[in-house]
Amino acid sequence: MSLPDEFHDIAKRVNNWGRWGAGDEIGTLNLITDEVVHGAAAAVRTGRRVPLALALREDGVQTGMIPGRVNPLHAMVQINQEIFGPGTVACSDDVVTMGLQAATHWDALTHVSHSGKLYNGRPAHTVTAHGGAEFSGIDKARHIVSRGVLLDVARARGVDRLDGGHAVTPEDLEAAEEFAGTRVRAGDIVLVRTGQVQVYLAGDKHGYGYPSPGLSVRTPEWFHARDVAAVANDTLTFEIFPPEMENLWLPVHALDLVEMGMLQGQNWNLEELSTACGEEGRYAFLLSAMPEPFVGATGTPVAPVAVL
Repeated sequence: MSLPDEFHDIAKRVNNWGRWGAGDEIGTLNLITDEVVHGAAAAVRTGRRVPLALALREDGVQTGMIPGRVNPLHAMVQINQEIFGPGTVACSDDVVTMGLQAATHWDALTHVSHSGKLYNGRPAHTVTAHGGAEFSGIDKARHIVSRGVLLDVARARGVDRLDGGHAVTPEDLEAAEEFAGTRVRAGDIVLVRTGQVQVYLAGDKHGYGYPSPGLSVRTPEWFHARDVAAVANDTLTFEIFPPEMENLWLPVHALDLVEMGMLQGQNWNLEELSTACGEEGRYAFLLSAMPEPFVGATGTPVAPVAVL
């Protein structure tokens, strides 16, 4: 089934191919300039630090719906072993097997393709079984530090959590922006809170994944107009699931990652941040969300920290 004309119309309006040159591999991260980071440092007033990652655990968010995307499997490979001989310092070591997008993560620009293409017009077949992503692997996103802005859509709508059928619209984003008392600007990383992660934290990971609120297919144009560098939220699927348009699966992924070249993150725990921002009376902060530099990977775990 081919993608509908409505999708292709939006794709044309948000397309960034060639904007930073034919060889570009990082897309909208180009918007995070030295000047943007310098300005972001001004958002730090108290030094209050808020972690945004879910715990990496064997009974994590993955349910088996996506084949191969396994929760972390942790094992000890040595325990108090005196590897240099009796009486020497003893060491304990671990090993982990996991899906790189198993928990709190960034999607690389190569995470999805459509119509045989990746970001900047590169062929989808440049992602291979043995080499991973030849272009735009997550290792190319060498540093992700900028001003973060929490758009607390749930609180702006007067609820603690959006219902599972709610598609977050540009109007919702603007209402949350007004609620926050700050305007999203070029180079910002936007965090969209729906409250959905509460379902997982309460122990219902199946209910967390489905049905889920999430971003509408209309939101990429809003992010494009604001020159947002990256977007993350507190859901499993990022966009509304099931989709708002029948049989149009993951259109927001395709528009953000492929057309716009904008990283997106999922499974971010924004609950403590929502409380902190409410207590501080401000919703902008310095955000450090450094990717693990797995060469050729199409995603990576991340342990983001907001500094207020």
